[in-house]
Amino acid sequence: MRFRAALTDPTDIDRAVAYPADGPVEALSADKIREELAENRFRPEWIWCAEDENGEILARALWWGRADSERPIALDCLQVRESVADPAGVAAALLAAGHEAFGNLPLYNVSLPGDWRTRPDLVEAVAWRQEAAYRAGLTREIERLRYEWTLPQLPPGVPPADGTAEPTGRLVFREGTDEEFLEAFVRLSAGSLDLATQHELRSMDAEQLAREDMDFYLDCPGERSWWRLADLPDGTLAGMAIPSATPYHRNVGYLGVVPEQRGRGLIDEILAEITRFHAAAGAERITATTDTVNVPMAAAFDRAGYEVTEIRLVLEAQEV
Repeated sequence: MRFRAALTDPTDIDRAVAYPADGPVEALSADKIREELAENRFRPEWIWCAEDENGEILARALWWGRADSERPIALDCLQVRESVADPAGVAAALLAAGHEAFGNLPLYNVSLPGDWRTRPDLVEAVAWRQEAAYRAGLTREIERLRYEWTLPQLPPGVPPADGTAEPTGRLVFREGTDEEFLEAFVRLSAGSLDLATQHELRSMDAEQLAREDMDFYLDCPGERSWWRLADLPDGTLAGMAIPSATPYHRNVGYLGVVPEQRGRGLIDEILAEITRFHAAAGAERITATTDTVNVPMAAAFDRAGYEVTEIRLVLEAQEV
């Protein structure tokens, strides 16, 4: 079996794009793949296929990155023909070939319906993907809820922000310096229920993680000018709100309450501020994610009118 990228030969790209996906895990359409190629988020060198001795494509992997990414950020789509006897083995070899070429191990996002564990076909399809990812070095697993808020139908002339919760006055939102945000990131990481934060704090201190988190959100499509610190009326820091964006939609980004203020419902105030901010800017859809184990955050999204649209299984490399 041969593993190779589509490179720049139009025939190779056409064959890879036209690969007729089978199996229960939803795959991207050919039109969507071409759209992402046109936006430089998919690239020929990030599309890898496994071929048999006759040149028939038996498996396909599509890696994704932002338009300006030097290397892929995530594996977005992985399929193996249902006729293949060992899908995990073929997929693992395909991922390993891609990883070697990229010089990194991008994470793998598997998008699934909320009831996937009740469907034997999906359970089986996820199992071989998990095994393949593990063999290829993606040994840490996090399950996340993907949420969406959509703009309610409002009468003509009514500002979009009127479809969101009104400020209560419990918090005052203000701009802050980079140093203040760095300190807030440090404080919010203490006792966090976010699994990635917990994992990272096992290998680095809170300030190092805070700097990495700041760099991540500065690199996102959202603007630094959107960020807000959340204070109690007496000026005590309560938390922060980082409205952000993806290449596709406005996004909740990062939000949290400092440990000593948790349990008072302030997370609702911070989430409402982010929602108001995006809605006032004309956003008709706002996306967000949180770990399934982060029950308080999920409950806050539920209360704010966000709806779960999918389960996202994230498979990634362990930090050394």
